[in-house]
Amino acid sequence: MRVVPVPCLKDNYAYLVIDEATQRCAVVDPGESAPVAEAIARESVTLGAIWATHHHPDHVGGIAGLYVEGLEVVAGEKDADKVPHCSRRVVDNEMITMDGLSAKVIHNPGHTLGAVTFVVDGCAFTGDTLFCAGCGRVFEGDPAMMQKSLDKLGSLPGDTKVYCGHEYTAANLKFAAAVEPENRDVAAKAASLKLPSVPSTIGEERKTNPFLRARNAAVIAAGVQRGAEANPTAVFAAIREWKNNF
Repeated sequence: MRVVPVPCLKDNYAYLVIDEATQRCAVVDPGESAPVAEAIARESVTLGAIWATHHHPDHVGGIAGLYVEGLEVVAGEKDADKVPHCSRRVVDNEMITMDGLSAKVIHNPGHTLGAVTFVVDGCAFTGDTLFCAGCGRVFEGDPAMMQKSLDKLGSLPGDTKVYCGHEYTAANLKFAAAVEPENRDVAAKAASLKLPSVPSTIGEERKTNPFLRARNAAVIAAGVQRGAEANPTAVFAAIREWKNNF
């Protein structure tokens, strides 16, 4: 398997997930069609499927321009009605395939109710649930739902590569440093940051992402200072609200 990030729109990423044996690819979150079509041509591969992590237009806006009759378009069951040409609705722990690629679906409600992550060959395509050093806003769910979704992703093996939906890492690390000023891992990652910042790993995120660290003493203290009770959901809610206005 080979992964090719494709910058789209202002700061989005789509991804070509390529089966090197067949030279076909699944495309994750095509926010617009032209850059994805150009990448498909440049990499000399053909389009075999589209996998949408959630229904927001900046992640599915390119589907119509890429779609051909019979192409499988996959989305989470609760987002599927808002994803153009969706032909397969998936649920938590379901497996999907494209040629020799097999991806496990993890349902991640919070950003949207039907948000999913696709995990294939040690790579997690997390959309807007988990970012490098951050997480998405809680739009359709609630803080408890989002925090549980992040816990799911944080429990993946530490060497799992994280391919997220946006290039927000520099700003996210500034916020992480505000939450944990003494966190040397955050400082080191900020000092060595190169763009594109993807992929990260789950192991890196456990060390640097405040939204995966709501059980860490320093993050708890930061949440309590902002009025939270000292439990993970309340701490998550407090720092997410802080980030909304940071």
